[in-house]
Amino acid sequence: MAFLPANRENDYALILGASSGFGEAVALELAGIGMNIIGIHMDRGVGLKHVDEIKNKITHAGVEARFYNMNAASESNRKEVIDELKKIFIDSGSKKRIRIMLHSLAFGSLAPFINKDTSERLTQKQMEMTLNVMAHSLVYWTQDLFDADLLEKTKIFSMTSSGSVRVVPFYGAVSAAKAALESHTRQLALELAPYQITVNAIRAGVTFTPALRKIPGHETMIDLALSQIPAKRLTQPGDIAKFISAMATSDEVWATGNIYNIDGGEMIAAYHSPFKRS
Repeated sequence: MAFLPANRENDYALILGASSGFGEAVALELAGIGMNIIGIHMDRGVGLKHVDEIKNKITHAGVEARFYNMNAASESNRKEVIDELKKIFIDSGSKKRIRIMLHSLAFGSLAPFINKDTSERLTQKQMEMTLNVMAHSLVYWTQDLFDADLLEKTKIFSMTSSGSVRVVPFYGAVSAAKAALESHTRQLALELAPYQITVNAIRAGVTFTPALRKIPGHETMIDLALSQIPAKRLTQPGDIAKFISAMATSDEVWATGNIYNIDGGEMIAAYHSPFKRS
């Protein structure tokens, strides 16, 4: 496997969900190896100040930071961004292309399916919104980027979780979204393989991100994970960023349609583990 340095003029990474957690870590890691960053995020107030900090770090690495503050699941927003990129990348005759795409959108409803108080249970609108943002949008972004000829030997990654195969209170809609996301990843991998575009999912371990902190009872999830992980620490966003960076800078083109467990062994030790917390 050969190391391929990024081309600072032509190589771009598109990150959906670039302002925190995994998306932020990947943006900074890829900028550090010379890749320009296109970030899609939805923030206001203090969040926007943090985005400015991220952009400054990226530009200080000597690459471009092109960020869009919008709902990434909106069809009109998606087309607006892709039309603009097409003018810059294609219509100008440049060789700029998206080499890495990361789908890391973490916005969904955390409500139970069943509750005697019907006002507290998950609604159809909430279910559809969660699936659209956290799963289906991967397909729509990939379709439109492909149609615009912006993908070339691109490596696409989606962020899933063990919620796709486990039951967690209040996590039902997100679990469904993660399961759908993994299915979409496999289907896209099949259909894009003839074009030398790979699509893989990353199943991160329990990570102390803003998304995790929104889940009711996340403290219990953390304690359980720490009791199972051999290294006795949680997954960190940087762990995911380093993995994607390694894939991005390799000439490997044969791995596609996979779910990579980047979790320090959490998944394999989930049901029975000899490791105990000291």
